[in-house]
Amino acid sequence: MKYLPLFFDINEQHCLVVGGGSVALRKATMLSKAGAIITVIAPHISDELKDLVSRGKGKLLLQTYATNSLENMTLVIAATDDISINTQVASDAKARLLPVNVVDNPALCSFILPSIIDRSPIMIAVSSGGGSPVLTRLLRSRIETMIPAAYGQLAEFAAGLRQRVKDTISTESGRRRFWERIIEGPVAEKVLSGNIAQAQSMFDEILLERGQKFQGEVALIGAGPGDPDLLTFKALRLLQSADIVLYDRLVSDAIVGLARKDAEFINVGKARSKHTVPQEKISQLLVDYAKKGLRVVRLKGGDPFIFGRGGEEIELLADNNIPFQIVPGITAAAGCAAYSGIPLTHRDYAQSVRFVTGHLKNNTCELPWAELVAPAQTVVFYMGLMGLETICQQLIAHGRAANTPIALVQKGTTPEHKVLVSDLEHMPNEVTKHAIKAPTLIIVGEVVSLHSKLQWFSAE
Repeated sequence: MKYLPLFFDINEQHCLVVGGGSVALRKATMLSKAGAIITVIAPHISDELKDLVSRGKGKLLLQTYATNSLENMTLVIAATDDISINTQVASDAKARLLPVNVVDNPALCSFILPSIIDRSPIMIAVSSGGGSPVLTRLLRSRIETMIPAAYGQLAEFAAGLRQRVKDTISTESGRRRFWERIIEGPVAEKVLSGNIAQAQSMFDEILLERGQKFQGEVALIGAGPGDPDLLTFKALRLLQSADIVLYDRLVSDAIVGLARKDAEFINVGKARSKHTVPQEKISQLLVDYAKKGLRVVRLKGGDPFIFGRGGEEIELLADNNIPFQIVPGITAAAGCAAYSGIPLTHRDYAQSVRFVTGHLKNNTCELPWAELVAPAQTVVFYMGLMGLETICQQLIAHGRAANTPIALVQKGTTPEHKVLVSDLEHMPNEVTKHAIKAPTLIIVGEVVSLHSKLQWFSAE
């Protein structure tokens, strides 16, 4: 380990920044966030840096660096574009045993400034020892996606209750188990969702029972159309804290694999006329597991409230007073269209978009065809592969031009993403020439003509 990571308390401490440009501004901003009293010294100081210092207790010295500038300082940063000045600052600071950082010159530094993920009071620092700042920034961005901004609020919530827990639960192991359940359970979820009053009430109840009883909760999560990178931060967080994961066949293995490894996984996937688990049974399973005090995730492809039967499932949860939350997902229409270079609306082609299902509850394809042929409208059919010929025939019969562009998107956003483009008259014949596999999405409208120009995603 080349460097020892430390967290330095510089609140109300005097810190010197030598330099007046954009780099000095970045470093001074970081010091300011930590509560430092900043002195900036340079012959020329930018207006932004002047403004930053003027809002604090610091001072500006419009002059060249001098050794006596280090008096009464706790920390020093050299951020000029003059190597001789930077070297002199480093030498003078080290002679006085002052920690010094010289920007972009690790050899002159006694400390380095890492990339920071700030979820105060939670702080995470990432460093490559100055060897690869670009890699450090990349790692920081990836960590940020896993640490919601509200984690700071959760830390403050827990900190304010530590003494109560210590006074109530006498053993260290008991307190540890208690806090694990709080931080990984529904209390934390309430805090992260901004429901502090509910979190406090739940905490009080659990603490009264010494943490022996916990209420289960269900999270209905939209997994998006297939690409794991399209999951929301909240979806990923809940998935990684679940005890039980019930998932559909449309949810990719890559997304299921993001759940915590010790969770229990149940495939409840449904295909046309072939249900692994009946819908009523799925809804009851959610209730049963939650009543056992477990954190349950119901993982559904796309968005659970757009042809996902999410409403049916949470109705039973509500009837049984089971706490639940809904995490929207990128619906197949938005994901497949975007990855295919087909804008669902466009000022020149379509001012509205309509989502319909091509597979109804009674296995018919009876739709409001007269409404679906309105001009300047994009129509997206979910689950329409089996009824494709009927869809094309009915749209033409009700007034849509036979040469209206139509696209069929297979397994959109995944490695098997495939787009077949034709028109209403010829698409049924085109499909028979290609090995198209479900799930598919059908997009009808003039916006499909933009596919050849705007396509950007290739599954190969």
